[in-house]
Amino acid sequence: MNKDPSLNVLGETLATCSLAPMTGFFRNGACDTCAADEGSHTVCAVMTAEFLAFSKYVGNDLSTSRPEFGFVGLQAGDGWCLCASRFLQAHEEGCAPKVNLVATHARALEIVSLAVLEQHKTTG
Repeated sequence: MNKDPSLNVLGETLATCSLAPMTGFFRNGACDTCAADEGSHTVCAVMTAEFLAFSKYVGNDLSTSRPEFGFVGLQAGDGWCLCASRFLQAHEEGCAPKVNLVATHARALEIVSLAVLEQHKTTG
């Protein structure tokens, strides 16, 4: 699997999203992607309690630990490479998490507009 160029939505070098918990399609801490990443795990989202509850409700429980998969479970404040379509769905439902733009891969723009991502950008 060859990674796509590591560029963010601002056209700059992609920053790390999270090392603890380790995230990303490649589990390298960045929202890097490739053709095999059918879910487009490209949005560096900062989890909120509201989003975690929404995700669990729609069938993707990100808050429960799954040690058999090496997954500790996410908490509010954690960074995570989220599927762009799930982010867009949460935005449309009014419960999108915050977004770290410098750590969000440019391929996210194939699904979510920059204007929508900017509405949820982190300030710090």
